[in-house]
Amino acid sequence: MIGLSMRHLRYFDALAQYGHFGRAAEACAISQPALSLQIKELEEILGTPLVERGARRIRLTALGEAFALRVRDILRAVDELGALARASQGPLVGQLRIGVIPTVAPYLLPRVIKELAAAFPGIDLRPREAVTQRLIEDLAEGRMDTAIVALPISEPFLHEEALFDEEFVLVRPQEDAAKPVPKPEKLREMRLLLLEEGHCFRDQALSFCEMTSATPRDLMEGSSLSTLVQMVGAGIGVTLIPEMAAPIETRSAAVSLARLAEPRPRRTIGMVWRKTNPLAPQLTRIATILRTVESGENPPNRGAKTSGKGI
Repeated sequence: MIGLSMRHLRYFDALAQYGHFGRAAEACAISQPALSLQIKELEEILGTPLVERGARRIRLTALGEAFALRVRDILRAVDELGALARASQGPLVGQLRIGVIPTVAPYLLPRVIKELAAAFPGIDLRPREAVTQRLIEDLAEGRMDTAIVALPISEPFLHEEALFDEEFVLVRPQEDAAKPVPKPEKLREMRLLLLEEGHCFRDQALSFCEMTSATPRDLMEGSSLSTLVQMVGAGIGVTLIPEMAAPIETRSAAVSLARLAEPRPRRTIGMVWRKTNPLAPQLTRIATILRTVESGENPPNRGAKTSGKGI
């Protein structure tokens, strides 16, 4: 089709994904008028509208919906061709889009960036923080090369590579440091602070406490681990956090840490990528590097304020 370009397709894919010209333009690193002009040009090439423009959001026309599905297939295939070319060059070079869940990103990502930059001088890392479900969707649609998440994911199209295990630790107000560490059944009776829905860590914490639901009085939510820890320091309740987060999140809060009784709650952190990704050998090497990074680090609880019976 004369005049149709990959730029048109990528901009339209972003608009279909975000449903908003401003957010799509931001994701594409261009101005909103420029994006709008490209979409209008695409509609003129096709001879039919793809978008219904509203005051706040856009809606795709029936053709726009069908067109979006085909565009994603095309972009995924093109990205895999690029990955195939990069894989044939040996050492990993060029752009690598890596997603990380929020309960890992602040604590592991700085080390990941440093080590990968040293191991692959030609790499252009593009990290993105998002909840697990969004990362899986991005992997499926070819918008992400790999992601660091809590395993298992159990998606047939994804390869899973375990990196390391880590325990959850209990965060209590500082004045509770000398108290016995509560058992899971006791935690169910306390005011438990958890992340908002959509975070896999929330589900893991609820599973350990054998809770499927809770009343607003017994369960309160926060948008980040930092918020939860500060709420504990204010005497609002208790929470569970991953061990790697403890040194950073507790250094400015009046809280104490304690290990729970065996069997302690834990999670497995790993990398996932599409089984069809031509970069699989390079991603496997990255997974090996990340295992070394984690195993060579000082214990994540070092320097945190803990109770005598805790960590």
